[in-house]
Amino acid sequence: MDKDYSFTGYQKELKENARLLRKNMTKQEKHLWFDFLRTYPVKIYRQRVIDRFVADFYCSAARLVIEIDGAPHFTQEGKEYDEVRTDALKRYQLEVIRFTNHEIETNFTGVCQTIDAEIKKRLRSCP
Repeated sequence: MDKDYSFTGYQKELKENARLLRKNMTKQEKHLWFDFLRTYPVKIYRQRVIDRFVADFYCSAARLVIEIDGAPHFTQEGKEYDEVRTDALKRYQLEVIRFTNHEIETNFTGVCQTIDAEIKKRLRSCP
């Protein structure tokens, strides 16, 4: 029997944490959400529980996770955690794309164009 890749290992105990993260988004997450992703023509979720993680943004139709990385992601510990997290998400056949806070602040149009192109590309290739 084929594996069902639509299941993303949802863990109910992380629901409250995800809710808190939605209420306390960073300035860059708010900018991306309110000025682009919220009205994107394909449904995108914010602070979505996947496996034992909470993804910043998730487009289930395109099987795409969008992460916004701040300073903690650039430490050795942060880089190692992100690598483990990305590997876990890829087991669900999800693609992870990352942008820095700086990219959101200085190249917002380019970030939006990259996200749009990736979603369109993945929608063409997803079953």
